Amino acid sequence: MGTKVTFVELTAYEGVLPLATGYLQAYASQDPEIAAECSFEIFSRNATSERTAIAEELVAKNSDVYAVSCYLWNMGTTKWLLQRLYEERPDAKIILGGPQVMNHLTKYVSPDRENTVVCNGEGERTFYGYLKQVVSGEMNLRSVNGLSFWQNGEAITTPKSERIKDLMEVPSPFTTGVYKPGEYISAILETNRGCPFNCGFCAWGAATNDKVYKFEDDRVRQDITWISENGFQSIFIADANWGIGPRDVEFTEFIVDCKNKNGLPYRVDMASAKNRPDRMAKITETLVEGGLVTSQTISLQTMDQNTLNLIQRANIRLSAYTTLQQTLRAKGINSNIELIWPLPGETLQSYRQGIAELCRLHADVVVTYPQLLLHNTPIYEQRDVFGVQTARVPSDIAEADIVIGTKWVNFAEYELGVWYAYLVHALYNVRGLYYLANYLDRHEISPFDEFFTKAVEYFQGRMDTQISLYFAESVKNLGNYDFRDSGMVAHMVLHAHRDEFNAMVADFVRKQPWWPHHPGAQAAFELDLLARPYIYAEPARTPDYEFEHIGHQPIDEHSAALTVPAEIGTLLSDLDMLSYDGPPPENVIITHADGRKMPYTPEWGLDNNALYCQGLFVCQREYVPTFEVA
Repeated sequence: MGTKVTFVELTAYEGVLPLATGYLQAYASQDPEIAAECSFEIFSRNATSERTAIAEELVAKNSDVYAVSCYLWNMGTTKWLLQRLYEERPDAKIILGGPQVMNHLTKYVSPDRENTVVCNGEGERTFYGYLKQVVSGEMNLRSVNGLSFWQNGEAITTPKSERIKDLMEVPSPFTTGVYKPGEYISAILETNRGCPFNCGFCAWGAATNDKVYKFEDDRVRQDITWISENGFQSIFIADANWGIGPRDVEFTEFIVDCKNKNGLPYRVDMASAKNRPDRMAKITETLVEGGLVTSQTISLQTMDQNTLNLIQRANIRLSAYTTLQQTLRAKGINSNIELIWPLPGETLQSYRQGIAELCRLHADVVVTYPQLLLHNTPIYEQRDVFGVQTARVPSDIAEADIVIGTKWVNFAEYELGVWYAYLVHALYNVRGLYYLANYLDRHEISPFDEFFTKAVEYFQGRMDTQISLYFAESVKNLGNYDFRDSGMVAHMVLHAHRDEFNAMVADFVRKQPWWPHHPGAQAAFELDLLARPYIYAEPARTPDYEFEHIGHQPIDEHSAALTVPAEIGTLLSDLDMLSYDGPPPENVIITHADGRKMPYTPEWGLDNNALYCQGLFVCQREYVPTFEVA
């Protein structure tokens, strides 16, 4: 074989199967000439791996073609590696693909790099056409649709390649032998391509012209079977809207059947359908009963209708999201709601009010993610119209631009919004002051948005504590970009700095004007101290606090008998934490069971422990204590 092709995949997570690369190889290999002439190798490393070692390995492969997947999480390292390849392998040909580089030749390739081309859009046909030119030696790149390249100082972009409508044109990389069993532990599965929505922050709908094309049912089942039989612990379903059609329910049931037969996979993750709460509830319930998922993500993004209109998301019903959340809650299934801050049209006030509304709807977890300004998205194209201001995440690995201002939010308000998200996470999501916040809002003493705002003001003034220092440093340096960030907060609040946090919230509530006048609020605060969960498997400890309203008598290392005022029993009932008939009980048993929690393991290191906490905190019912009438 005369042409050596190396696919370069720098992944965000360890052990993830490179599906897009597998498609390229399987598609091109259908051609007998390509199959006879080319040898293929997939070079997959984590993007955080030592870059010098990666470069040395790639250069040593002495490949004729390097096909590089480019994403925001690896683009810093990728640009460094490309420079090394230019220096060490000037005769090699390089094709770049992926959402970070498509339609951006001039940003990433200089005019003197005529050996480097960019694939714009869907890759199979374009890569195949490019490889045919390499093998033939003609290199008539103008004849290949979907390419951008430099030629004699001129930037050339050929016509777009037509989307593949019959996806069966693309062979399965699973069943055609592209992947070897044991190489990867996490699979990516695609059953269709396209998205019927055109959300401003996302390149998915914009890139696929709203049309959704499907792989045939038998093909999907064969892929699922191969994944289950070949040692994959988890599956990420890469469809834009899992649950968009009835067959997705059947595929979900098939995944569970394969798991029951083969023991794998252990976990399934997906991007759920936007307007099908009934179908998504059925899918989630099926996965939960099959032991494959413990929490369903609900990608809400905003509660503000004006923002939905501006980001072209108005055709997605907010009621569908809230209905799904309430349905899952009624079934006892964890859900976590995702928001993005700050989207065009969102103000600090609307953002706060939206979170307050979600809290009143009994949302289990409300997580706010930063808005990434992604290439090839409607917001990217309209960034001047929306007054988008960005800051680059301080990383030599990634190339992530965080939105830090819009026409509706200045930089100071942006920072306040990030602080607000941290306090919602610490006080509500991981149950720092969950019962008190609910009590105050229900009794119209201090609404959720006012309560969290006051908490922000207090924590900003406590730079003598590790928790506030972490928040401040993260806001300053865009630390919320790190996918472990929420887990780090849970680790600090519920474990590493638990006593410090207890002292902080005790000082905070005593300084509020309502504190002396509301014994019920004081009792709710005492309940929070006793009911704050443990995210690691460890014995429950009585906080260092003089309890006045709740009696507390340990039963064993995980349980205690509580004597509570009637309004606390009512609060627990209203929040679906306690069931009883008749008047509210005075005597309640609280249990901090270990369940599926792992013990704290210092040997893992801080990053890995934060990653564990990240995975567990969204599964709220897995680690919060339970209550029963004594």
